Amino acid sequence: MPKTLTAIYDGQHLLLDEPLALEPNRRYIITVQGPAIERVDEPNDAWKVLEALQGTVDAPPDWAVEHDHYLYGLPNRRPDTIK
Repeated sequence: MPKTLTAIYDGQHLLLDEPLALEPNRRYIITVQGPAIERVDEPNDAWKVLEALQGTVDAPPDWAVEHDHYLYGLPNRRPDTIK
């Protein structure tokens, strides 16, 4: 089962932020994704966070128009676009 973790790379090793229960002496596949978003201290950094998250959520192409349909199950606003 896939698990998403965060870690710090010290130049040689990945240091996990939480313990991970894995079977020793086994080979695992690890996917490295760009840097995690650090804690934002300044209020104006929220735009940087949103910018970094842009394009990271898989959603239907009509998400912006039909968000009430997808979130709350309301009827489609534009039934002609249903695929």
